[in-house]
Amino acid sequence: MSQLRLLPSRLGAQALRLLAPRDVQVFNWCSRSTGPPATFPSSKHGGGSSYMEEMYFAWLENPQSVHKIRGHHVAQLDPLGILDADLDSFVPSDLITTIDKLAFYDLREADLDKEFQLPTTTFIGGSEHTLSLREIIRRLESTYCQHIGLEFMFINDVEQCQWIRQKFETPGVMQFSSEEKRTLLARLVRSMRFEDFLARKWSSEKRFGLEGCEVMIPALKTIIDKSSEMGIENVILGMPHRGRLNVLANVIRKDLEQIFCQFDPKLEAADEGSGDVKYHLGMYHERINRVTNRNITLSLVANPSHLEAVDPVVQGKTKAEQFYRGDAQGRKVMSILVHGDAAFAGQGVVYETFHLSDLPSYTTNGTVHVVVNNQIGFTTDPRMARSSPYPTDVARVVNAPIFHVNADDPEAVMYVCSVAAEWRNTFNKDVVVDLVCYRRRGHNEMDEPMFTQPLMYKQIHRQVPVLKKYADKLIAEGTVTLQEFEEEIAKYDRICEEAYGRSKDKKILHIKHWLDSPWPGFFNVDGEPKSMTCPATGIPEDVLTHIGDVASSVPLEDFKIHTGLSRILRGREDMIKKRTVDWALAEYMAFGSLLKEGIHVRLSGQDVERGTFSHRHHVLHDQEVDRRTCVPMNHLWPDQAPYTVCNSSLSEYGVLGFELGYAMASPNALVLWEAQFGDFHNTAQCIIDQFISTGQAKWVRHNGIVLLLPHGMEGMGPEHSSARPERFLQMSNDDSDAYPAFTEDFEVCQLYDCNWIVVNCSTPASYFHVLRRQILLPFRKPLIIFTPKSLLRHPEAKSSFDQMVSGTSFQRVIPEDGAAARAPEQVQRLIFCTGKVYYDLVKERSSQGLEEQVAITRLEQISPFPFDLIKQEAEKYRGAELVWCQEEHKNMGYYDYISPRFMTILSRARPIWYVGRDPAAAPATGNRNTHLVSLKKFLDTAFNLQAFEGKTF
Repeated sequence: MSQLRLLPSRLGAQALRLLAPRDVQVFNWCSRSTGPPATFPSSKHGGGSSYMEEMYFAWLENPQSVHKIRGHHVAQLDPLGILDADLDSFVPSDLITTIDKLAFYDLREADLDKEFQLPTTTFIGGSEHTLSLREIIRRLESTYCQHIGLEFMFINDVEQCQWIRQKFETPGVMQFSSEEKRTLLARLVRSMRFEDFLARKWSSEKRFGLEGCEVMIPALKTIIDKSSEMGIENVILGMPHRGRLNVLANVIRKDLEQIFCQFDPKLEAADEGSGDVKYHLGMYHERINRVTNRNITLSLVANPSHLEAVDPVVQGKTKAEQFYRGDAQGRKVMSILVHGDAAFAGQGVVYETFHLSDLPSYTTNGTVHVVVNNQIGFTTDPRMARSSPYPTDVARVVNAPIFHVNADDPEAVMYVCSVAAEWRNTFNKDVVVDLVCYRRRGHNEMDEPMFTQPLMYKQIHRQVPVLKKYADKLIAEGTVTLQEFEEEIAKYDRICEEAYGRSKDKKILHIKHWLDSPWPGFFNVDGEPKSMTCPATGIPEDVLTHIGDVASSVPLEDFKIHTGLSRILRGREDMIKKRTVDWALAEYMAFGSLLKEGIHVRLSGQDVERGTFSHRHHVLHDQEVDRRTCVPMNHLWPDQAPYTVCNSSLSEYGVLGFELGYAMASPNALVLWEAQFGDFHNTAQCIIDQFISTGQAKWVRHNGIVLLLPHGMEGMGPEHSSARPERFLQMSNDDSDAYPAFTEDFEVCQLYDCNWIVVNCSTPASYFHVLRRQILLPFRKPLIIFTPKSLLRHPEAKSSFDQMVSGTSFQRVIPEDGAAARAPEQVQRLIFCTGKVYYDLVKERSSQGLEEQVAITRLEQISPFPFDLIKQEAEKYRGAELVWCQEEHKNMGYYDYISPRFMTILSRARPIWYVGRDPAAAPATGNRNTHLVSLKKFLDTAFNLQAFEGKTF
């Protein structure tokens, strides 16, 4: 029983402390009243009857205030009965009823049987309007202090709080029909017997089973059932590896023989790439929901052991599916994320993802989060793994209600999950279900947990499985018979055995069966491109001009723009008249032309609307009307595809993961993420390593996401200079030692075989073409672009319409086109370079008058390496020394990547000399003078025609 403590929501604790001892008679009078009198006595404090009226209703609210705010602290949540879910065994004094406590408030035991009129703010009475104090407390304890612990009173919306209270306080709400109980039992049978079957057949295999939280399968199915009932047609799931195979089998309903095939070490993969372990794979499946008889599509996103990395990916994929369906309110598409307790509290990407939940261009209109709370992380006790009471406390930042539930009470779990699904589809907000459970085995099936958690695992070994406990309960109450229960078990065991037999007939393992994002119609029936060609990427001049005209104007009337922006628009207008473009205008034309062709374009990142370097200005802001904006790109043509440009939160990990997921949904969209500065991708490295670089190899999943990484040594310091190209090149999968066969379709075949494309464009036209090529290719690969900073306004970094009109294409290599090219036999040195340093080299060459002696060739595409074009250039200048020049330090940048490839293509007959900055630990200096000195030094070396005489390679 719980003691009443004065913590009313209407007066506050401070006001009530004034009651003792001077106003104790007022409190006594209130506590003995059965309803408000016609008149209220006066208070010693003054205030008269209004004060007493306030006191009366405040007191009536006290019991429920205590329980609904703090009841979860004493709820019986741990199935093992040995731990406290909130890491604190202390029971708050205001939740203890003792005679001493009653006496403190001048209450007697007999007062517990006094009848009280219930306020309209509570639902515990049902149809009753008065209850005894004893019954009030009993009902509150039954609601808030048993197997469900509710955290929701921090939500600052009265309607939402009342909605939750009604769902849990109303008497009799947690009643299930016999049919519902039988369905729940059948789902538990499938969940548990699946794990038992795997344990019998592959006892020495890691599978990260669900034992100890078998209730998660019926929990997820309940969420899906309820959501389907409310109109959801597409559910996208993300989860760690624990229980994934069970979810694939019993929630997504993947063929069991395909799962069992994964355990056969003798089967050979028929697909390209390395594949991944079975408990990392995903799945896509359309089926009928048997509870609602409605079609539903379920997609489980593949992800690695970086547990929570999949969270933003799922959100991005969900957002894209909603966008393409026109489902702005999330009525048709939703996401479910399953988490582990230690990861939910410990992984920062969880926080980053939560903070996307209400942002206009990132919201998915609510996610149901299910935490499998093992009460342990690998071997780490939760008291060593988090500082917060619960692992779920991070969800409070977005006012998400948190429902803790004892996972050994299946009916409580089902009710909580049903309410969670209804909450999400009613309020379009996140909600968390915390399944407090245990992990029957160690971190995996080969692990020994007794080393580190002996007391916990002694109790776990004694613990009766939830299936047996629930079956015994239903048998005892007559809902099912023992025979029916045993027949249900035998039926599913037979299904598993038959599937096991069929799995032995599978000769080849196809990872394509595990795709989580199929693109119907994009590839042919065998999953290969329809053709291995790429059309020219140029566009008609009238289209260029039209886009340029819109880019240099304001489509809306009476729209006041900033005077500085007026100058920028006039500058664009002048360029159009001169048939030239700068970097920003080239990007505008690439995007606009794709929109005309029906390709959705989405650009996301920190400050991308204006551009970090104030060059883009894709969103115009009215200077006189707050929050009135204009996106001219959406006013190009009446029937164009939509353009989305959105400033993101100050997150890289979460936002890049989101955009990756968005790009998964459709191949007919150009999805770009721009880092504020190139090296800021550091904090998103997990997404790059685990999903972008390796995604196709592990999961045969094509993805066309584009990373825009501002890069360039301009003396801005080590954190604003290098996008670390060496990292991307090191992860590129083209073989430096393999001499390629130069076929007619060499360029496209190279692109098809690579894991991603890495470019550093030196001209706006190159940037324009590579963006368009990204969509016109018959397949999708990630594209890494090292974009410029100083070149955005460099007077020489402009391109003519002639380089962008119909018939033109992306040039992987831009050869020398000056005096040196006209007399190649007289050239003494051929300098290869990429990106911004080209302009420094041209300027230095001109100042030294070496235009005829030195040729400069630019690599626009670095990976896959343009072997064919490099060979042509080297052969053209047969008598020239070959030099690679870069502005980055020698141990960074491109040299370690290009050097062995030059050796391969030149058969080691000619060395490729390095010119650039010396090796260093930091990517750039923060001292402007040091930067200029090192720049001058390597430029002098580049044009010193005697620099390498007498040296051996």
